[in-house]
Amino acid sequence: MIAMKRLVVALLVLAAGCKSGPSKDDCKQLLDHLVDLEFKKAGAAASSDAMKAEIAKAKGQVSAQVNDSFMKTCTDKMTKARVKCALAASDLEGEGSVAKCDDAK
Repeated sequence: MIAMKRLVVALLVLAAGCKSGPSKDDCKQLLDHLVDLEFKKAGAAASSDAMKAEIAKAKGQVSAQVNDSFMKTCTDKMTKARVKCALAASDLEGEGSVAKCDDAK
């Protein structure tokens, strides 16, 4: 799935060898945010309650597929600053994006 590949790339961009990492709650929020950004980039928009439910279901499936590996990498290898930066990002690429968070220390 393209969304998972982009999510993994975003995760790798954020990864850094730091032991004072973010909390599990911070990482869960980041995972949810990255999935939301990926669906936004893919143009997923809902005009009805049924569509909203389908999109929510798809987001949940993507999150579930990468949850364990993402959480381990996030808590073990990311800095709090990178997670905070990524949570504030409004897109995956470009200005104000998750990709810019690689400079956060």
